[in-house]
Amino acid sequence: MDVRFINPFIQATANVLKMMAFIEPIPGKPYLKQDQRATGDVSGVIGFTGDAKGSLALSFTASCIFAILTNMLGESYTEVNDEVLDAVGELTNMISGDARKRLEGEGLIISAAIPTIISGKKHIIKHIITGPSIIIPFSTAHGTFVLDACLEHR
Repeated sequence: MDVRFINPFIQATANVLKMMAFIEPIPGKPYLKQDQRATGDVSGVIGFTGDAKGSLALSFTASCIFAILTNMLGESYTEVNDEVLDAVGELTNMISGDARKRLEGEGLIISAAIPTIISGKKHIIKHIITGPSIIIPFSTAHGTFVLDACLEHR
């Protein structure tokens, strides 16, 4: 996978969470994902077509997404409910949009689908294309999440 595709998503993730939730996520060392199991409790998955094809998932631990939403919406959360699921989908969409704008600046035009939300312990994330995905772990003061990207240049 080309690093040109990953860096805009890392930058977009940090930008959206800083602006919308006043949380500064710290990216960790990227690694190749060995299986399809999610690392978080709730994930937003979005597919892409155009100059790059594939999908991206954001997988949050419950404590992390609860803190993000508390900062964004001013309400306290203690369980993954429909409002939390909707918010994960919206965050996935916002991060995707920010990253795609950054990629347009590189001359790459990418369209996105509507996010799908998956929740539950040890849920599975199946990417659109086969092959390894790259995981970028993020830490926050309130827990962790990962960006799980599986993209290829056309």
